[in-house]
Amino acid sequence: QVQLVESGGGLVQAGGSLRLSCAASGRTFSSYFMAWFRQAPGKEREFAAFISWSGGTTYYADSVKGRFTISRDNAKNTVYLQMNSLKPEDTAVYYCAATRRYSRDTYPHQRGYDYWGQGTQVTVSS
Repeated sequence: QVQLVESGGGLVQAGGSLRLSCAASGRTFSSYFMAWFRQAPGKEREFAAFISWSGGTTYYADSVKGRFTISRDNAKNTVYLQMNSLKPEDTAVYYCAATRRYSRDTYPHQRGYDYWGQGTQVTVSS
């Protein structure tokens, strides 16, 4: 089992940058596939980015591709989301998620993940 704690959210102007962190407990972090999802007010939670256990494979939602970068440091049990060129539509609560099960069919979906953090708020002003 793994516990996830996000940090790094805040208020930023459009065009700015933020880096989110997700710290994981446990000694088996390197065996987990990790992802970031986000949920805007009144909308469903949506996939943002995925990273494999080794960091060698990443996937992004079209809405963030080219602006966001997911990475991980297995020695620090932490996954990151670097967010650049932020837009007001990026405003959301951002969640990290973990699973040991990988499937090309499920990685963009909430049902593909077993553990979730509590979320961190990101607000982008225009």
